[in-house]
Amino acid sequence: MKTEDIALFHRIVETGSLVEAADILNVPKSTLSRRLQTLEDELNVKLFHRQSRAMTLTASGSHFYNKTTPLLATLEQTFSELSGKEAAVTGHLRILIFPIPELLYITQAIFEFMDLNPALTVEIIVSSEPKDMIRNNIDLAFMLEDAFNENEMVARHIISEFVHFFASPEYLERAGKPTKPEELPEHNSILFRYPNGRIFNEVPFGKDRILSVTGNLCVNSLSTCLEAALMGRGIAMMPLPIAREYVENGKLVMLFEDIEPYEGKCFLVYPSRRFISLASQRFIDHVLRALDECLQNGACDREARTKGAIKPLI
Repeated sequence: MKTEDIALFHRIVETGSLVEAADILNVPKSTLSRRLQTLEDELNVKLFHRQSRAMTLTASGSHFYNKTTPLLATLEQTFSELSGKEAAVTGHLRILIFPIPELLYITQAIFEFMDLNPALTVEIIVSSEPKDMIRNNIDLAFMLEDAFNENEMVARHIISEFVHFFASPEYLERAGKPTKPEELPEHNSILFRYPNGRIFNEVPFGKDRILSVTGNLCVNSLSTCLEAALMGRGIAMMPLPIAREYVENGKLVMLFEDIEPYEGKCFLVYPSRRFISLASQRFIDHVLRALDECLQNGACDREARTKGAIKPLI
């Protein structure tokens, strides 16, 4: 019985479809079907109830999945311990990145990691839409704090961004410039929808105040939020690195500069109920080290801060 076949079985369980699992893994459906049949023959049990497109676990299949999940994790960890830090990293990583200001630096760190590990292949998915990491076979993700379920993920806080209020001179000339907290709800705000579906309309103001804001435009992209603010559609709440260039050239005005800004947090996350591969472990070490060096030498934006000590995972 091959460990790889058990891992393929897990991917089919998690996608719920042979076709979808084949697409995500980039293998022919016939190959996946044949290897699943081989596994069932070796176990002498039926693992799935097969329907036209969907596949549901049998009682035996559910039992096998639950029992082999921790076994795969233990096996992967054992391989990591035996191989040592000098062992070559192989396989494939699927990495999801929320479109944050540090996207460029994270991408550069990924490319550096690939150069250090030429046998590894990587797929980068940049999206502000919610994605089930298990179902979509995503190994690692860089996500905002409100974008994932903490009960299902292991999360490491890696970056903080300070978020301010901005508006264009044209909007402020038309609607007036708010100078007091009570005035903000009276203005048209550009609302933001998080990947988990929640609209960010209860906004933090300073350390101990929450304001309810309204607006006629809601977006789920920081670049669209910036464009809307530049075109005078309303007041936007954005990370400073996104807006700094436009504040400096006068196209945007920062509001409430004397109020301590909200701290938005970005996390490096991975599913808690899936074994973490050697490639993922090594990548986590690499990207944390790369971001730390980037911030320390000033190459990254000075508004970002990494949190916590960088500790090897293997």
